[in-house]
Amino acid sequence: MTETKYSHIPYLPHTDEERQEMLKAIGVRSFEQLISHIPSEVRAGELELKPGLSELELCQHVASLAAKNKPASQQMSFLGGGSTRRFVPAVVPSIISRSEFATAYTPYQPEVSQGSLQIIYEFQTAVCLLTGMEVANASMYDGPTACAEAALMAARLTNRKKVIAGGATNPEYRMVTETYVKSCGLTYVEAAVDSGVLDPATLSLDHDVAAVIVQYPNHFGCLTDVQAIAKVCHDHGALLVVVTEPISLGLLKPPGDFGADIVVGDAQPCGNFLSFGGPSAGYMACRKEFVRQLPGRLSGMTVDNRGNRAFTLTLQTREQHIRRAKATSNICTNQALNALAMLVYITMIGPQGLKQLASISLNRAHYLADRLTEIAGVELMFQKPYFNEFVIGLDRPVAGVLDRLKERGIIGGIDLSRTYPQLKNAILVAVTEMNSVSELDAYAKQLKLVLTEKKGEAEAELRLSTV
Repeated sequence: MTETKYSHIPYLPHTDEERQEMLKAIGVRSFEQLISHIPSEVRAGELELKPGLSELELCQHVASLAAKNKPASQQMSFLGGGSTRRFVPAVVPSIISRSEFATAYTPYQPEVSQGSLQIIYEFQTAVCLLTGMEVANASMYDGPTACAEAALMAARLTNRKKVIAGGATNPEYRMVTETYVKSCGLTYVEAAVDSGVLDPATLSLDHDVAAVIVQYPNHFGCLTDVQAIAKVCHDHGALLVVVTEPISLGLLKPPGDFGADIVVGDAQPCGNFLSFGGPSAGYMACRKEFVRQLPGRLSGMTVDNRGNRAFTLTLQTREQHIRRAKATSNICTNQALNALAMLVYITMIGPQGLKQLASISLNRAHYLADRLTEIAGVELMFQKPYFNEFVIGLDRPVAGVLDRLKERGIIGGIDLSRTYPQLKNAILVAVTEMNSVSELDAYAKQLKLVLTEKKGEAEAELRLSTV
């Protein structure tokens, strides 16, 4: 867009003269000169819209474009890897859409923010109960951000400069953590994983390791021996950061019971829709003695001057509130609405409901894994205990197979070769309560048909090449 091309449009707030004044202050002659450093191949082009459309015509055109999307809810989806399709009870959007929640912002003034502060307090309590930890913050931007902040927190607590992440930790968590760690002058190392889980015996820790990061269940769905890794870490003076999946904690022993020092995760599976990948909320919990290095904010319960129960921001160790050099993080806010969705979800479903939900996910995942591995050319990649996700290996590259399944209305999983080149023929499959037994049977049936068809095509090509 040029500085004059749309000057006749009344919706734009600046006049030509105002734009020229701003450009002059910046030190450039035109808007084009301002963005000249951006490669042309990554610049957004003109919108492909016919000129002169009325509002009605524009809405109809955009609606027709949107109709080309085929959301996961209209297909049989077996996608996981950090974002999963789970049922969101009607009570969740009903509560979080209330204006007092949907429009609330940072509770700077506790006397007029008691509702928001109570929500934060109860969210913190729920996270502690889930993870087995002693204190939690008001939430983070998302799981990967929480993981990165946990790494920096560990470095501050130990006064060490090296962070080790297990290779079976979600790639998005690792990438964000690596970016944070390196930008702060710390060393980032990834521990190789060959058998599907991080082997404590292979961990090589020196006196400069601040933290080891593992996922439980990990990115491949396998269950890591958190207790053994915690012992190795603590024997060398390092802290253990555990990335968790909240639904699994309804059935699995919480990482706090295994000696974890900091626990992080993402609220997406609990009451938050997929929504094209976001937004979500990250949760973060730790031991009580580490609380002053916990980033973000914490809500606490106290009494007012009349002796009535009241809530307040107890700790605010972020750069907006204290001297920047003393701040634990530049995290500016928490994902309050998404955190509330998680709180409503957990409160509604309750401990027993969460356990039942986790059991359904686990049982159906094992059922599907058994069905798929009955097919010739399909194997279970890792012979380790797993929760609701698992990795299957095929006897051929998986990209074409997944495309064929998609044509049949099945999103078969994640092609792991994109993040693990050594797993070029592997698919990460996730199963939740949203996948009925009939869907599981349909997946097995269609995968068998696809593999048979592909084998037949390959044999036909071979016969033609020998003629």
